Formats: sequence, C-alpha cells, structure tokens
Amino acid sequence: MKLTPKKLNYFTLFKLPSAFLCGVRAKSLNDERCVVTVKYKWINQNPFKSMFWAVQGMAAEFATGALVTSKIRESNKPVSMLVTSNKAIFTKKALGKITFICNDGILVDEALARALETGEGQTIWMQSVGKNEGGTVVSTFHFEWSIKVKSESRI
Repeated sequence: MKLTPKKLNYFTLFKLPSAFLCGVRAKSLNDERCVVTVKYKWINQNPFKSMFWAVQGMAAEFATGALVTSKIRESNKPVSMLVTSNKAIFTKKALGKITFICNDGILVDEALARALETGEGQTIWMQSVGKNEGGTVVSTFHFEWSIKVKSESRI
C-alpha cells in the first residue's frame, strides 16, 4: 500500500496529535522528495510572535520521516527506523505558511539497500529546509536516521 499525503495526514491525527493540532500537513510525497507545510497561528506561536521552533522541527522531521517510512513500506521488509540525532539552524522569523522540503529519497534508497544487503544498521543524515511564502529560508533541519533490519525473532 503506497503512502499518500492524505494517509500521512490521517496518521498524524491519530498517532501525532500535537503535530496535527499545530497544523503540520503533508502536501506531496514521491520517490525523491516530501513536502510538508505548517502555518503560523495562535496554537503554534512563541512569545516572540513567530512560530515555535519545536513546531518547525515537527514539520521538518515529518518531511524526512515520511520518506524513510515510504521506502521501508515499499521494500516489504521488517525494518526499524529511529532519529538518533538532529541539528537546526534558524535564519528568519517563521511567519505565515512555512513549507519544508526534503529531497533525500535517493539517500534513503542507498542506505536501505545496504541495510538489506548486509543486515547491518545504517545511518543517514537527511536535510529539511523550511521556506516562507516569499521563498526565504527560515530554518534548516538535519536529522540523522538509523535504519536496521529487524531480526526474525523480533517480528
């Protein structure tokens, strides 16, 4: 079953309710990229009249994680995934609609192929860039994802 933005947004409603309530929404997903948006509003504001950094982080992580999840599902193999590290850079106040884009689908393909071939865990750094409606970068997030083929006894 192929993941779609509609299925991802349904998932957030039940499994990531704070992201759903803050307005994090998947807009597109394909083999190479995922696009996620979040709009500045009362529920996701900080005291400085911009979007709270953690809300941006949820949207940015969702863009990377949706790609990893999609690739794992397509493989039909039992593979676990986990964020093991992250870093972020904030360059402008996040106001209005912020669009996070991750273009690292090929990196996931390569790491997943290595994990399936060798049986060893793999880590990959993925980037998600958030831009405002004017196209100005407001934040850039990097997430280190660990993927590992599950052992037969854990399935």
